[in-house]
Amino acid sequence: MSARLILVGREPANLMSSPKLRSQQLVLGVDGGGTKTRAVVAVAGGRVLGEGIAGPSNPLRVGIGHAASAIREAVDMACTGAAVRRVDIEAAEIGLAGVRREDIRERMREMLSGLGFGALEIVTDADIALFGVTGGAAGVVLIAGTGSICCGVNARGKRMFAGGWGPVAGDEGSGSWIARRGLQAATKSWDGRGAPTQLVKAACAYFNVTSFNDLSTAIYAPNMTNDRIAGFAREVSAAAKKRDAVARHIIAAAGQELGQAAATVVRALRMEQMSFQVGYVGGVFAAADFLLASLREEVARVAPQAFVAPPEFPPAEAAARMACKHLKLALAV
Repeated sequence: MSARLILVGREPANLMSSPKLRSQQLVLGVDGGGTKTRAVVAVAGGRVLGEGIAGPSNPLRVGIGHAASAIREAVDMACTGAAVRRVDIEAAEIGLAGVRREDIRERMREMLSGLGFGALEIVTDADIALFGVTGGAAGVVLIAGTGSICCGVNARGKRMFAGGWGPVAGDEGSGSWIARRGLQAATKSWDGRGAPTQLVKAACAYFNVTSFNDLSTAIYAPNMTNDRIAGFAREVSAAAKKRDAVARHIIAAAGQELGQAAATVVRALRMEQMSFQVGYVGGVFAAADFLLASLREEVARVAPQAFVAPPEFPPAEAAARMACKHLKLALAV
């Protein structure tokens, strides 16, 4: 994955009027995905001064312009919270879903180059999540929210990806994947083709229909979005926690899919005999514990010495620390 660091202009219009903090070097980290964008302003040692939340910024889902607008909104909110201006920020690291292609990253750079940071780099959301797990060392990260992807790096710095193909061609184990299988299980149950499940009642409540026969009208409505459908994964998880056998099978299968993605990356990087962390980020991992149990089983098959654990830093904070590293700023111990 190539990522080019660029220096940008320091005098954009409409900057905030907060006084510049001359005694500290400030960095910005952004984590942008298909559901939301989170930005943090931090000092070079990692202490967060302000954060901002905005809408989705995956350019493949919402377009380049809308993605840039969401990033700017989150950044300005974070700057307000930190009582700084955008021109006070020495370096910005922006990790986005949907920017694996260089041409898309370049277009995002162009759209964001006028924000006034000292230096700006665009990378994938997997890159920043991976740094939050490994701090630059060898390891693997799984991201599973609305979509899913796995990224790993070995001791030689080689990176490999698995998944990330979107809701039509992939995203196995993601919120949208779980939701679709939950809806399929509900329709089979209603028809008598499948086992009874609480997901029939849950689907009616979530999509606000009085009769299950009206479900198709709701889920195929012109204004229905993939994010809204993916949100049904929370109902599948809730049913699983209530010991619904159908929902439990779906959640366990999601863990297996994610574990297989991690195993694929581990093999490609030839890390089978190493001890390293497999980190995980995203709302799917708030599901029942047996998602993680099935994930661990799949990882253990290929890398017995690997361990599955949450990251040390959330993605936005990890992005801020990556900005420090790129500019060779000293991180506080």
